[in-house]
Amino acid sequence: MPGLSSESFAGAPAKLSELKPGTPDPLAQPFRLPCGVELPNRIYKAAMTEGVADEYLRATAAHERLYRTWSEGGAGLLLTGNVQIDGGDLERPGNVALDPTRPETVSREARDRLARWARSGTVAGNQLWMQISHAGRQSPWYVTREPLAPSPVKLDLLGNFATPRAVTEAEILDFIGRFAAAATLAREAGFTGVQVHGAHGYLVSSFLSPVTNRRADAWGGSLENRARFLLEIVRAVRRAVGTDFPVAVKLNSDDFRKGGFSHEDCLQVVQWLNAESIDALEVSGGTYEQPRLVGAEGRPEDAVPLRASTRAREAYFLDYAGAIRKVARMPLMVTGGFRSRAGMEAALDGGDCDVIGLGRPLVVDPTFVRRLLARETDAAPRAEEGLKFAARGWRSPTSPLVAARMLNTFGAQAWYYCQIFRLAGGRSPELGRGLLSSLYEYVGDELRRARRCRV
Repeated sequence: MPGLSSESFAGAPAKLSELKPGTPDPLAQPFRLPCGVELPNRIYKAAMTEGVADEYLRATAAHERLYRTWSEGGAGLLLTGNVQIDGGDLERPGNVALDPTRPETVSREARDRLARWARSGTVAGNQLWMQISHAGRQSPWYVTREPLAPSPVKLDLLGNFATPRAVTEAEILDFIGRFAAAATLAREAGFTGVQVHGAHGYLVSSFLSPVTNRRADAWGGSLENRARFLLEIVRAVRRAVGTDFPVAVKLNSDDFRKGGFSHEDCLQVVQWLNAESIDALEVSGGTYEQPRLVGAEGRPEDAVPLRASTRAREAYFLDYAGAIRKVARMPLMVTGGFRSRAGMEAALDGGDCDVIGLGRPLVVDPTFVRRLLARETDAAPRAEEGLKFAARGWRSPTSPLVAARMLNTFGAQAWYYCQIFRLAGGRSPELGRGLLSSLYEYVGDELRRARRCRV
């Protein structure tokens, strides 16, 4: 593979075309990580926020049902939704948190619940990695009135976020320790790996961006200083879990925002991560202002346009992953946009990535990977194509009104959240439900959970 060597990691052959004759479905080919752990196949379930924690921010039976369903669905690796290290600064009120300052979240009962979640999510012999995160300034007003960030730069998005407070250096150091402690709890509970969430505008990601990190101390200014938080977290996590446990990082290939964390910045950070013994780098992109992960675009005046070659490819970030491959010395994971067997196999065969991520298709059809590997289907469901308030005009996803475009984005997200609620409740997806009813259910659930929160 371009940019890789046998000294870098003991992975699969460079291209699927080099597999031995008679090899089964190339997507079913196992993949060995640098730490020695083997993924059963090349498909992983991407992280999707679940929103089904209890009032103490602990895992519930809903997590068990949801991840048992996905485990039995055939993916070789499942990534959880973001598990928060700060119970007071959440991505949403239904997050699971592991916050040592809030004893209920790390109690014996909380750890027993994590263990049941881990057992349910690995029933089919797959890997289950906990994604560890801090929401930062992207914690909505009904969760916290004072979110935390590198600098007090407000997220101006439909009035849904308060002005953040800049974290102190003591808090930065504490958070580094909390990431490591959460990774330790994950391993003890039976999760088979962890991923540090350094993308999508959450706290770690916001440290990387000069738009949101305007600090003048050792944690801001130069890219080296802005990347220090991420690198120190990765080092602390690795020390905590040892060398035989998968540690991954999720990183934006680009924030797609003018003046933000750029693709060139990403390439440099990847080179620094080469020295940190990580087992996989997941390539993603965008923030709440520019939600490219779901194929949407925010304010045009702030946006960095996608390359023409990127628009022409099935997966949103595959073009960027190809460039990252040239400097990376670790396996690459890519999610966002994959819908066809041909697209997935082409990505692997071209060496742009080693493992293919699927998110929304596994909400619509949790059995898709199993059927794909059995060659019963070649294409994932494309429910997103019908999720819009109007096909064209001012109410459409391409409306000249930013608020209308964002409403379409949030409506589609709410639709998928409601399907996750159904799966977590042991029910089948309800594909005929509308966007307005989904928004109503989702917002109502968020506000109820925020009122009930006890930590």
